[in-house]
Amino acid sequence: MDSEEPGGGPTVRRLQLGSRLRALREASGISRADAGYLIRSSESKISRMELGRVSFKQRDVTDLLELYGVDDPAEHDRLLALAREANTAGWWHAYSDVLSTWFQNYLDLEQSAELIRTYEVQFVPGLLQTDAYARAVIALDGRAGPPDVDRRAQLRMARQQLHARPGGPRLWAVLDEAVLRRPIGGYAVLLEQVRSLLDASQRDNVRLQVIPFARGGHSASGGAFTILRFPHREVPDVVYIEHLTSSLYLDKAEDVDRYSAAMSRLIIEAEPPERTPSLLQTVLDDLDQ
Repeated sequence: MDSEEPGGGPTVRRLQLGSRLRALREASGISRADAGYLIRSSESKISRMELGRVSFKQRDVTDLLELYGVDDPAEHDRLLALAREANTAGWWHAYSDVLSTWFQNYLDLEQSAELIRTYEVQFVPGLLQTDAYARAVIALDGRAGPPDVDRRAQLRMARQQLHARPGGPRLWAVLDEAVLRRPIGGYAVLLEQVRSLLDASQRDNVRLQVIPFARGGHSASGGAFTILRFPHREVPDVVYIEHLTSSLYLDKAEDVDRYSAAMSRLIIEAEPPERTPSLLQTVLDDLDQ
């Protein structure tokens, strides 16, 4: 994992390369249909490449760069390097036996982000879970036997190592108070978890806020979501919403804007970050009784 370049997972590399190829094609005045014909493919294939939704063949990239008139050797080499990196398996490949494809995509985006904003109503965010709490959450899936629970918990701890690395993403989490009161795994596990959150709230790359019960309703009653921002201007923000058996990724500007606005309202409605330690201490005092 230590060899992974911050901000450089394969999914983000595909998005970067696709965005650059689209810009080059448009600048040269060539249609998707003509570009597809050159690489013995179709207009839809060019569209998927430009959206970063397919892998890239070195030969196709070389042919497209020639068609678009890219004669700068440095630019040529840079884009071919992106193509190679876009086809490289991520660090999580070792856990593919317990990973669904849709979650592999999220792991790639997560490790490549510079800022992760998340709202949770039921569980502590995975990047802040203790090992015992993570195992209790995973075990809620009745299909997960002990070996699967072990593997998935190990994966979750590995994600946290990436988050803690120098240059790792910043995390801004807003939690409903119910997250802190629900005894996932029992009260001893929850007590350890809240203590861990208290420690995390002191870290420079973590901002933690709580929406107390007293606030009543709030702007994100629809459920949990995560917004990822990347250090590459050509890669748009992505909203991630997880379901029981699948997930939803939104990157259209109007969708991202609506979720960003909801997150901004949540941040205002929640207690300010400087109040978080005292709120967590109150929860700890209640659990200790």
